[in-house]
Amino acid sequence: MSKRKSDQYLEVDDEELDMELENVPMKESCDVVRRKIRTFLDSGEMKVGEFQKAINVTSKSYSTFMTQNGPYKGSGSSVYYSAWAFFQKREMRGLKMPKKKAKTDAAGNDQGVDIAGVVLPGEDDDSVEIYDTCDEIRRKISAHLQKPGVTQAQFLRDVAAQYRTTEKRLQSKQLNDFRSKKGPYAGNTSAIFYGAYVLFEKLRLQEGKPKSKKRQEMEQVWSREGGMDTERKRDRVWAHVSDHVSQDKYGRLNVVPGPTNPMRSRLM
Repeated sequence: MSKRKSDQYLEVDDEELDMELENVPMKESCDVVRRKIRTFLDSGEMKVGEFQKAINVTSKSYSTFMTQNGPYKGSGSSVYYSAWAFFQKREMRGLKMPKKKAKTDAAGNDQGVDIAGVVLPGEDDDSVEIYDTCDEIRRKISAHLQKPGVTQAQFLRDVAAQYRTTEKRLQSKQLNDFRSKKGPYAGNTSAIFYGAYVLFEKLRLQEGKPKSKKRQEMEQVWSREGGMDTERKRDRVWAHVSDHVSQDKYGRLNVVPGPTNPMRSRLM
């Protein structure tokens, strides 16, 4: 029985390549390695679980590394070296980084999504109410980029096209920065967040899909505030040093006064 296309990359413990690799300096930063991983997985060459198995790391360590952001963030992670070695060995075998073949029209131009007939309330002045967390949008982006014929460049153009009052030219760095974050409100001011939400909401309506349970819960939580805030970062909150600050899965911040907070007696 012949091996699947991805199986040829699972055998990474090649002694000869390991010996050659010992003399290769690690010059690529953590962010560069993360971008390579995303590009590789977005191409559909492997699934996430297959890649984790190929580089022999746990899903937890992989998730921790991939949600960090910065050239040195994650430098002590086993995922950093293992993924770097994985791509180095591919290059030694003469394998180039896979790319998706984009869908093109008769003129050879990339075809974006066709959602011209779907209109959302507020899109004329870029005020569509958002009822997905940043983490949910990141999940949708990852799934969308793995669809056949979808390229990152075209996705960025589709996201930028959702803005009406300003002309947006989104770059891959903005997308990578947004995808590197973790948390329901992490990245809420990014142009990727708003544009991608509008894009995916139009696709949902076009495909006739119902709202998910999480989506309905988000509307109950944020409808009074007009949806998720895209103007102000919500990663900081004023609190006493003894207070306990937490954030739930919907992005709501909760502050419980600590025992030494002078306001505690007034609140109790």
